[in-house]
Amino acid sequence: MSDTEPRPTPREVGGLDATAAGPALDLLPGREVMLGPGTPVRRLLPTLGRRMVGAWAFVDHYGPDDVSGSAGMQVTPHPHTGLQTVSWLIEGRVHHRDSLGSDVVFGPRELALMTAGHGIAHAEQSPVPHPRFLHGAQLWVALPEAARDTAPAFEHHATLPGFTSDGLTATVLLGGFGGATSPGTAHTPIVGVDLDLAAGADVEVPLEPDFEHVLLGAAGGAEVEGAPLAHGAMVYLGTGRRSVRIRTGAPARLLLLGGEPFGERLVMWWNFVGRTGEEIVEFAERWNAEDERFGAVPGFGGDERQLAPALPPVPLKARGRVR
Repeated sequence: MSDTEPRPTPREVGGLDATAAGPALDLLPGREVMLGPGTPVRRLLPTLGRRMVGAWAFVDHYGPDDVSGSAGMQVTPHPHTGLQTVSWLIEGRVHHRDSLGSDVVFGPRELALMTAGHGIAHAEQSPVPHPRFLHGAQLWVALPEAARDTAPAFEHHATLPGFTSDGLTATVLLGGFGGATSPGTAHTPIVGVDLDLAAGADVEVPLEPDFEHVLLGAAGGAEVEGAPLAHGAMVYLGTGRRSVRIRTGAPARLLLLGGEPFGERLVMWWNFVGRTGEEIVEFAERWNAEDERFGAVPGFGGDERQLAPALPPVPLKARGRVR
């Protein structure tokens, strides 16, 4: 997915300063933005107070939206560099096409993982016909220096590992959890897990103490360490935890995201991740010039490409992991 803000804010993120030195329980505020025509999303990361959690650098949550009377998701070709996109659906179906020639329709509990690396372009749309509801999350993972210029790739995993126990069904998107390991390619110590909780569940979910974690209320609400977590909200858990207690009244779906705190500083603007402002300028200019670095998405005309917005008139400023 794309960051479609008309005036995206340049951000320097990463670094270990301001990483929680121990457990926390901080509610992260989200804000509503539009993703293409007619698709509102809740942007939860980066947000006021925190810019990264492990290598997770971007979290959008959307739905459930009734798209029966519309075209649904319509995100036309746009570029990425230096990151991975993780597309996760709770309801609906999405048609992914990219400049590698990938052409895949995926649905709930299927992992669509795109590694941008050196550069890629892609588009995501609701297929025709499409289910009534659209509900899911779009996540970005920052690539470390050793992998940020790797060749682009796309993976579709229709079946993922996990387990069921005590009213909890866990599905592992990335990394390892509870003895199950995702087939998705990871370049940093990371974890992403869908936690499907039955009504009345009361579970102690294991955590890696060297990781920092967040929990996203993807569907329904829950109680996390005694504090309420509403649908569409996210709570930061800090580091040093070996487990977190979750209780539910009604059925709920949470996303657990975490990883080793990301020590590198990087600049994120629009749909690019780089290390300097000069790199970002180069990425934007090459994309707008239809440079071969990103390629073209088959099935779309040149007038359907999203052009990079105008860059800000001031130099990028170092901001660290939190504001």
